[in-house]
Order: sequence, then C-alpha cells, then structure tokens
Amino acid sequence: MHERLSFYVKRNSVIHDLNPLTKVILTLALILIAFTSPWYWTPHLLVLVAIIPLSFIGKVAPEFFRTAIRIILPAAGFLFLMQAFFQPVGDTVIFKFYFLDVTQESLMFAFRNATRVIVMVSAFTFMLLTTHPSELMSDLTRRGLPGQFAYVIISTLQILPQMQAKAQTIISAQRSRGLDTESSFLKRMGSLSPLIGPLVFGSLAEVEERAIAIEARGFTSKKVKTSLHEIPDHSSDKIIRWGLVILVILSIALNLWPS
Repeated sequence: MHERLSFYVKRNSVIHDLNPLTKVILTLALILIAFTSPWYWTPHLLVLVAIIPLSFIGKVAPEFFRTAIRIILPAAGFLFLMQAFFQPVGDTVIFKFYFLDVTQESLMFAFRNATRVIVMVSAFTFMLLTTHPSELMSDLTRRGLPGQFAYVIISTLQILPQMQAKAQTIISAQRSRGLDTESSFLKRMGSLSPLIGPLVFGSLAEVEERAIAIEARGFTSKKVKTSLHEIPDHSSDKIIRWGLVILVILSIALNLWPS
C-alpha cells in the first residue's frame, strides 16, 4: 500500500511550476496582509479573490475544499464562537445567552479574526498541496539555509501525513487481528489503547532514524553541496516575489499611517 509522506498533490499547473520560495513568500504575504491591512474586509477578499481562485489555478481545488471542510472551517468556527461570546467589547447587545452578552462589536471582531485564521491555514494548506517537500528543501539549502534547519522544516511539514499513514497501517494490522474499530463510539474509544502504543513508540523510533539520516546526508559537512535535481528559478518568479514584498510593505505602511 502506498503511503503519502506529504500533502503534495502532483498536478500539471502554473502554480506547481513556480519556484518553491515563491510559494513560501506567497503564503507569508497572504498571512501578513490579512493581519496588517487596515481595512476590515481585506481577509475576506483574500479568501474570495486570491486563495480560492489559486486553488482552481493550481488544480488542487477538490483536495483544498476537502481540507477546508474537515479542518479549517471547524477551527475557525470554534474561534468565532469563543470570541463572539467571551470578547467583552461593544455596547450594542444583539442577544443574550444566559449570562453572556453577544454584541455587534464582538461579532464583527470574531468574524474578522476567524477569517484571518482561515486565510492563514488556507495559505499553508495551499502551499503544502502544490509544493513537494524535497524540492522546497533543495531550494532552501541551495540558497544558503543550513541543512539542519531545512531538514527540521521539512520534517515538521511531513509529521502529520506520516502519522496518518502509520496510524492507518496500525489500524489495518489490529483489525486483521480481530480488533473492533467500526462499532459504537464507546467501543471504538476502548479500542484506542492497542493503537496508541505502537504509534507512539514507532514515532520515537523514527526520531532516531531521522538523526542518523542527518549524519548520513552530510548536513554537518562544511563543504559546498550540489543537488542532482536543480530547481528552476525564472525571472517571473523573482518579479512575483518582489511584487508580493511590495504589497506587504504597503499593507504595513497603510496600517501605521496616522489616521
């Protein structure tokens, strides 16, 4: 059974052909603009006119929306409810829920912050879907980032899909031994203990394997390293990166501009 070690989805698209650093800067630019723009509706516009269209351009819309429904929207919805009920701002009470007052100002505040979270998580999700971890690591090390740091970054990006793949393998193995994983909720909760042990100890064993891999790949060597697979960096990538940096600077400047 093939195990996906990253969220990367191979497609033939303009986004996939971009340099990995360009997609990293695009992700950071979307997040910084969402959090620094002085206009209230900026995060919402970024979702509608940037992130969603980019998912279609990158041909990863099905995977992106699947992740949004499962992870992004529940997290943003929980944040919205917490801040709407417990953020003590404003005097225009819309409705009361026991001892909690929900004001118009708290709703606006919660809606903006929830949308910012959607932008942040969606931008990272889009980058992971369109950027292969090995290409990102190769490009970062080629630009001078120490191999240890690049390896830590890529390992972090791969933790969740690796844990998912390992958990699925353990569940299949335990199911073949007669473990009940598809009955009632309480029985499934009781079936977790045989799954947690192998998952935790297997992850600890992988930590040692990663440490050995770092030494085997010569990350501590001071000599200049070469790569078998060169990552192209076109002039269009540089123009896009500089354009994004300018947009971020403008957003910060407008936010600091005295009203």
